[in-house]
Amino acid sequence: MATTEQIKTLREQTAAGMLDCKKALDLNNGDLDKAAVWLREKGLAAAAKKASREAHDGIIEAYTHMGGRMAVLVEVNCETDFVARTAEFKALAHDLALQVASSGPDYVKKEDIPAAVIDAKKEQYKQEAIGEGKKPEIADRIAAGKMEKFYQEVCLLEQQFVKDDKVKVADLIKNAVAKIGENVVVRRFIRYEIGGQ
Repeated sequence: MATTEQIKTLREQTAAGMLDCKKALDLNNGDLDKAAVWLREKGLAAAAKKASREAHDGIIEAYTHMGGRMAVLVEVNCETDFVARTAEFKALAHDLALQVASSGPDYVKKEDIPAAVIDAKKEQYKQEAIGEGKKPEIADRIAAGKMEKFYQEVCLLEQQFVKDDKVKVADLIKNAVAKIGENVVVRRFIRYEIGGQ
């Protein structure tokens, strides 16, 4: 049976509800670490279910850097204006704007990349491998591996988060969905830099 102190501690660590904390502790024999893992997995499962829900509210976050020599606008959507005004949602939008400023992605997700760009990159990587003397079937595998690195460079959701390189941006958003309780979508962004294109 979980104690009030354990429930309070777990709630402070995870921001989960009181009853969920109690259930997690009861199922994990009072082990705080295991209970936190159980809550996180439950939250990520709930986040996956929420991903199909419409997100038409939200905010546009502005971020400037280098004394005004670079600026980013990012539109982050959620389901309600109530959530859009919360500190957690605003912090997420700020972190996403910071990510765009520091990493300079070109697209939000893989699906946004035009097929012609993907085909040209695959062919370029394959021809480079063949030029190095690789057989065509090996060149295809090399090209596939290089495409994953390409996606990480140009797609916001595929990048490692600048504040914690153990977390992908997509996972950062999933964790936020689990905490916030609504679907969250990065709709679009733009990055301006003095002298840039």
